[in-house]
Amino acid sequence: MSLFSRLFGGSGGTPEPEPEVYKDFRIFPEPQADSGGFRIAGRIEKEMGGEVKVHRFLRADLIQSRDEAERITLLKARQIIDEQGERLFG
Repeated sequence: MSLFSRLFGGSGGTPEPEPEVYKDFRIFPEPQADSGGFRIAGRIEKEMGGEVKVHRFLRADLIQSRDEAERITLLKARQIIDEQGERLFG
């Protein structure tokens, strides 16, 4: 890939999917392929004071399908947000 392609977004990769927004947090489901299925994993972001704070999580659960792993990741992320709120980043 040329320098110009990298600088101007010509990576050819797939664009990142739109996050789910929940209570002003952005949730990105990012299930990780593992033998026999997918691990529940994701990223929670929130802009605070002009800075984007990020929390990544990974669970031991092994789910057979990627779609189901994404669905459960969203549920888990909402639970984390409900329990910890902005303390998640501190």
